[in-house]
Amino acid sequence: MAPIPGSGLAKGLAVTLRTMTKKSHTAQYPDAQPELPPRTRGVIGLFEENCTVCMLCARECPDWCIYIDSHKETIPAATPGGRERSRNVLDRFAIDFALCMYCGICIEVCPFDALFWSPEFEYAETDIHELTHERDKLREWMWTVPEPPALDPGAEEPKEIAAARKAAEKLAAARATEPAAAAEPAPASEPAPPAGPAATAQADGSAAPEAPETPDTPDAPGAGQARRPAEGGSE
Repeated sequence: MAPIPGSGLAKGLAVTLRTMTKKSHTAQYPDAQPELPPRTRGVIGLFEENCTVCMLCARECPDWCIYIDSHKETIPAATPGGRERSRNVLDRFAIDFALCMYCGICIEVCPFDALFWSPEFEYAETDIHELTHERDKLREWMWTVPEPPALDPGAEEPKEIAAARKAAEKLAAARATEPAAAAEPAPASEPAPPAGPAATAQADGSAAPEAPETPDTPDAPGAGQARRPAEGGSE
Protein backbone atom coordinates (compact mmCIF):
# COMPACT_ATOMS: atom_id res chain seq x y z
CA MET A 1 0.00 0.00 0.00
CA ALA A 2 1.40 3.33 -1.02
CA PRO A 3 1.98 5.81 1.81
CA ILE A 4 -0.48 8.63 2.13
CA PRO A 5 1.01 11.89 0.97
CA GLY A 6 1.89 14.12 3.94
CA SER A 7 1.80 11.29 6.53
CA GLY A 8 5.43 11.88 7.48
CA LEU A 9 4.77 15.56 8.06
CA ALA A 10 1.77 14.72 10.21
CA LYS A 11 3.82 12.34 12.36
CA GLY A 12 6.49 14.96 12.87
CA LEU A 13 3.96 17.58 13.90
CA ALA A 14 2.39 15.10 16.31
CA VAL A 15 5.76 14.62 18.04
CA THR A 16 6.22 18.38 18.22
CA LEU A 17 2.79 18.87 19.77
CA ARG A 18 3.45 16.18 22.40
CA THR A 19 6.79 17.68 23.47
CA MET A 20 5.39 21.21 23.59
CA THR A 21 3.17 20.27 26.49
CA LYS A 22 6.01 18.74 28.57
CA LYS A 23 8.29 20.61 30.95
CA SER A 24 11.71 21.46 29.58
CA HIS A 25 14.88 20.07 31.27
CA THR A 26 17.36 22.44 29.70
CA ALA A 27 20.27 23.36 31.98
CA GLN A 28 21.31 26.98 31.72
CA TYR A 29 25.03 26.31 31.30
CA PRO A 30 27.40 28.00 32.24
CA ASP A 31 25.20 29.75 34.80
CA ALA A 32 24.17 26.34 36.19
CA GLN A 33 26.96 23.79 36.44
CA PRO A 34 26.02 20.22 35.55
CA GLU A 35 26.07 17.52 38.20
CA LEU A 36 28.66 15.06 36.93
CA PRO A 37 29.17 11.51 38.22
CA PRO A 38 32.33 10.83 40.24
CA ARG A 39 33.99 8.83 37.46
CA THR A 40 33.57 11.47 34.78
CA ARG A 41 36.50 11.51 32.34
CA GLY A 42 37.28 15.19 32.17
CA VAL A 43 41.04 15.72 32.51
CA ILE A 44 43.96 13.68 33.84
CA GLY A 45 45.81 14.74 36.98
CA LEU A 46 49.38 13.74 37.87
CA PHE A 47 50.56 12.87 41.40
CA GLU A 48 54.25 13.37 40.76
CA GLU A 49 55.49 11.83 44.02
CA ASN A 50 54.16 8.39 42.98
CA CYS A 51 55.68 8.44 39.50
CA THR A 52 58.72 6.15 39.08
CA VAL A 53 59.27 6.89 35.36
CA CYS A 54 58.46 3.28 34.45
CA MET A 55 57.13 4.54 31.05
CA LEU A 56 54.19 2.11 31.11
CA CYS A 57 51.64 4.85 30.47
CA ALA A 58 53.58 6.25 27.50
CA ARG A 59 54.08 2.80 25.95
CA GLU A 60 50.45 1.73 26.33
CA CYS A 61 48.91 4.99 25.09
CA PRO A 62 47.28 4.25 21.69
CA ASP A 63 47.60 7.90 20.61
CA TRP A 64 51.19 8.45 21.80
CA CYS A 65 50.12 11.68 23.46
CA ILE A 66 52.20 11.26 26.65
CA TYR A 67 55.73 12.68 26.69
CA ILE A 68 58.18 11.72 29.47
CA ASP A 69 61.81 12.75 29.97
CA SER A 70 64.02 11.65 32.86
CA HIS A 71 67.60 11.11 33.97
CA LYS A 72 69.38 8.80 36.39
CA GLU A 73 70.92 9.81 39.69
CA THR A 74 73.29 7.80 41.86
CA ILE A 75 72.37 7.39 45.53
CA PRO A 76 75.37 6.84 47.83
CA ALA A 77 75.46 3.75 50.01
CA ALA A 78 73.57 4.03 53.28
CA THR A 79 76.13 1.99 55.20
CA PRO A 80 79.93 1.81 54.94
CA GLY A 81 80.92 -0.77 52.38
CA GLY A 82 77.40 -0.79 50.92
CA ARG A 83 76.44 -0.65 47.29
CA GLU A 84 75.44 2.51 45.48
CA ARG A 85 72.01 2.64 43.90
CA SER A 86 70.57 4.52 40.95
CA ARG A 87 67.08 5.94 40.54
CA ASN A 88 65.14 7.70 37.80
CA VAL A 89 64.34 11.38 38.26
CA LEU A 90 61.39 12.86 36.37
CA ASP A 91 62.27 15.85 34.21
CA ARG A 92 59.14 16.22 32.08
CA PHE A 93 55.67 14.72 32.05
CA ALA A 94 53.22 16.16 29.52
CA ILE A 95 49.92 15.07 28.01
CA ASP A 96 48.64 16.44 24.69
CA PHE A 97 44.87 16.61 25.17
CA ALA A 98 44.46 17.58 21.52
CA LEU A 99 45.41 13.97 20.71
CA CYS A 100 44.05 12.24 23.81
CA MET A 101 41.04 9.99 23.19
CA TYR A 102 40.18 9.74 26.94
CA CYS A 103 40.36 5.94 26.93
CA GLY A 104 41.87 5.82 30.43
CA ILE A 105 44.43 3.11 29.58
CA CYS A 106 47.28 5.15 31.08
CA ILE A 107 45.43 5.39 34.39
CA GLU A 108 44.62 1.68 34.44
CA VAL A 109 48.16 0.47 33.71
CA CYS A 110 49.94 2.79 36.16
CA PRO A 111 51.23 0.43 38.90
CA PHE A 112 51.85 3.19 41.46
CA ASP A 113 48.63 5.27 41.21
CA ALA A 114 50.25 8.38 39.79
CA LEU A 115 47.43 9.31 37.33
CA PHE A 116 43.81 10.10 38.23
CA TRP A 117 40.66 11.23 36.48
CA SER A 118 39.25 14.66 37.28
CA PRO A 119 35.72 15.67 36.29
CA GLU A 120 36.90 19.13 35.18
CA PHE A 121 36.24 19.75 31.50
CA GLU A 122 36.51 23.52 31.12
CA TYR A 123 40.01 23.81 29.71
CA ALA A 124 39.32 24.78 26.10
CA GLU A 125 41.98 26.93 24.43
CA THR A 126 42.10 29.10 21.32
CA ASP A 127 45.59 27.80 20.55
CA ILE A 128 45.95 24.06 20.04
CA HIS A 129 49.46 24.13 21.48
CA GLU A 130 48.05 25.19 24.85
CA LEU A 131 46.28 21.84 25.13
CA THR A 132 49.61 20.19 25.92
CA HIS A 133 49.65 20.27 29.71
CA GLU A 134 53.04 20.01 31.39
CA ARG A 135 53.56 18.39 34.79
CA ASP A 136 52.93 21.62 36.72
CA LYS A 137 49.53 21.99 35.07
CA LEU A 138 48.79 18.30 35.55
CA ARG A 139 49.66 18.65 39.23
CA GLU A 140 47.10 21.46 39.60
CA TRP A 141 44.37 19.16 38.32
CA MET A 142 45.00 16.86 41.31
CA TRP A 143 43.21 19.36 43.55
CA THR A 144 40.01 18.71 41.58
CA VAL A 145 40.13 14.90 41.81
CA PRO A 146 37.16 13.71 43.92
CA GLU A 147 37.49 11.21 46.73
CA PRO A 148 36.93 7.58 45.75
CA PRO A 149 33.43 6.27 46.45
CA ALA A 150 32.91 4.33 49.66
CA LEU A 151 33.01 0.55 49.49
CA ASP A 152 29.93 -1.58 49.93
CA PRO A 153 29.25 -2.66 53.53
CA GLY A 154 29.96 -6.29 52.66
CA ALA A 155 33.07 -5.60 50.56
CA GLU A 156 36.47 -7.01 51.49
CA GLU A 157 38.87 -4.63 53.19
CA PRO A 158 41.63 -3.38 50.83
CA LYS A 159 44.95 -5.17 51.28
CA GLU A 160 46.83 -1.91 51.80
CA ILE A 161 44.52 -0.81 54.63
CA ALA A 162 44.59 -4.27 56.22
CA ALA A 163 48.41 -4.35 56.19
CA ALA A 164 48.63 -0.83 57.63
CA ARG A 165 46.11 -1.69 60.36
CA LYS A 166 48.02 -4.84 61.38
CA ALA A 167 51.29 -2.91 61.54
CA ALA A 168 49.66 -0.24 63.71
CA GLU A 169 48.23 -2.88 66.06
CA LYS A 170 51.65 -4.54 66.46
CA LEU A 171 53.27 -1.19 67.20
CA ALA A 172 50.60 -0.32 69.78
CA ALA A 173 51.01 -3.72 71.47
CA ALA A 174 54.78 -3.29 71.62
CA ARG A 175 54.42 0.15 73.17
CA ALA A 176 51.92 -1.16 75.73
CA THR A 177 54.32 -3.87 76.93
CA GLU A 178 57.21 -1.47 77.48
CA PRO A 179 55.74 0.25 80.64
CA ALA A 180 54.75 -3.14 82.09
CA ALA A 181 58.28 -4.47 81.66
CA ALA A 182 59.74 -1.35 83.25
CA ALA A 183 57.39 -1.62 86.27
CA GLU A 184 58.42 -5.19 87.13
CA PRO A 185 60.88 -5.38 90.11
CA ALA A 186 64.41 -6.44 89.34
CA PRO A 187 65.34 -9.95 90.56
CA ALA A 188 67.17 -10.04 93.95
CA SER A 189 70.91 -10.41 93.61
CA GLU A 190 72.55 -13.46 95.18
CA PRO A 191 74.72 -12.87 98.28
CA ALA A 192 78.41 -12.55 97.61
CA PRO A 193 80.46 -15.62 98.56
CA PRO A 194 82.74 -15.22 101.61
CA ALA A 195 86.26 -14.07 100.89
CA GLY A 196 89.05 -16.52 101.59
CA PRO A 197 91.28 -19.08 100.03
CA ALA A 198 88.34 -21.30 99.08
CA ALA A 199 86.56 -18.44 97.29
CA THR A 200 89.79 -17.43 95.53
CA ALA A 201 90.46 -20.97 94.42
CA GLN A 202 86.86 -21.36 93.21
CA ALA A 203 87.15 -18.19 91.18
CA ASP A 204 90.46 -19.36 89.67
CA GLY A 205 89.11 -22.82 88.97
CA SER A 206 91.80 -24.58 91.09
CA ALA A 207 91.25 -26.86 94.08
CA ALA A 208 91.25 -25.25 97.49
CA PRO A 209 94.20 -26.18 99.78
CA GLU A 210 93.33 -28.72 102.43
CA ALA A 211 93.65 -27.70 106.10
CA PRO A 212 96.23 -29.63 108.16
CA GLU A 213 94.75 -32.37 110.33
CA THR A 214 95.13 -32.05 114.12
CA PRO A 215 95.75 -35.34 115.95
CA ASP A 216 93.22 -36.24 118.60
CA THR A 217 95.70 -38.16 120.87
CA PRO A 218 96.38 -36.58 124.25
CA ASP A 219 100.16 -37.00 124.01
CA ALA A 220 100.46 -35.01 120.86
CA PRO A 221 103.10 -32.35 121.09
CA GLY A 222 101.87 -28.86 121.59
CA ALA A 223 102.46 -25.98 119.36
CA GLY A 224 106.01 -24.83 119.33
CA GLN A 225 107.42 -28.05 120.93
CA ALA A 226 110.02 -30.10 119.08
CA ARG A 227 109.42 -33.78 118.63
CA ARG A 228 112.19 -35.96 120.09
CA PRO A 229 113.64 -38.67 117.90
CA ALA A 230 113.06 -42.28 118.89
CA GLU A 231 115.76 -44.12 120.68
CA GLY A 232 118.14 -46.26 118.66
CA GLY A 233 117.62 -44.50 115.43
CA SER A 234 117.11 -41.23 113.71
CA GLU A 235 113.77 -40.01 112.52
